[in-house]
Amino acid sequence: MFLQRTVKKEISCRSVGLHSGRKIEMTIRPADVDQGIVFVRKDLPDANNKVKADVHNVVDTTLATTIGCNGVTVSTVEHLMSAFSGMGIDNAIVEIDAAELPIMDGSARPFVELLKNVGARPQGKAKKLLVVKKKVEVSEGEGTAMFLPSPEFRITYDIEFPHKEIGAQSYQFKLSDVSYENEICAARTFGFLRDVEYLQARGLALGGSLKNAIVLDENRIINKEGLRFPDEFVRHKILDSIGDLSLLGLPIIGHFVAAKSGHRLNNLLLKELLLQQECWEIVNDFSKEEMFMERDKLRIPVFHVLDSLPSFAMRDLAAV
Repeated sequence: MFLQRTVKKEISCRSVGLHSGRKIEMTIRPADVDQGIVFVRKDLPDANNKVKADVHNVVDTTLATTIGCNGVTVSTVEHLMSAFSGMGIDNAIVEIDAAELPIMDGSARPFVELLKNVGARPQGKAKKLLVVKKKVEVSEGEGTAMFLPSPEFRITYDIEFPHKEIGAQSYQFKLSDVSYENEICAARTFGFLRDVEYLQARGLALGGSLKNAIVLDENRIINKEGLRFPDEFVRHKILDSIGDLSLLGLPIIGHFVAAKSGHRLNNLLLKELLLQQECWEIVNDFSKEEMFMERDKLRIPVFHVLDSLPSFAMRDLAAV
């Protein structure tokens, strides 16, 4: 059985917010089966402080993915959502005391460390899967994003930037918790110095620094430590897309192919997928031997039952 999972117990961290520049406290708590990922704004009254991570709750995709409901918003959710998806966590309550998530080091690795620290608990109900049966595609400007039928969830991503440190990059990825941890989660967000200066002059990206982003000037990467991977830029785009696609609320079995895509196009693709109901089906009975697609059995991502390490209650990570 491909069971839903939640965290074994609560765990907290504190780090700077990318846009506000203030310290933000975040606590992840276990949640009931079928609850999904629910964000709770502890800085707001209890009567109206919850936002569910859902594709229909996406209210902005400028620079990051922001979700909202009834006037309550939570921004920069994609890195944590990517970590949940990459480590196979379906249900969790995420409490924060601000309108954005902590940026940590600009990647999902600190969130993966949190989840490994506390461990995961299988729950007594199977996951549902959305299986792509026919091609679905969206495009905007030079960007394209599509789903193709595939017996497993995999990603092919291409980027191209007119900067000698980036250029054209391509990466192919198949999801499991091991592959996500080893190949994707450590890839940091990136930006250009001219854009950072422009945003900060307008009261945005006040928490952005070389501690939580790869920053490039006109000619080079200005972070002294350099890159974590030679192709860290395209790997981070995959990290973001995993988080954005997880807002569907259930794992996808299909091939996500993107070129010059981003948060907006990822969200548009999910909405187009839901509109074209003939292009997918929901599978939730994994006991049937006849569960095939194009003569191949579905290859479900492997998620191990994480053994919890000695836990901690509160932690200030490096990106502060």
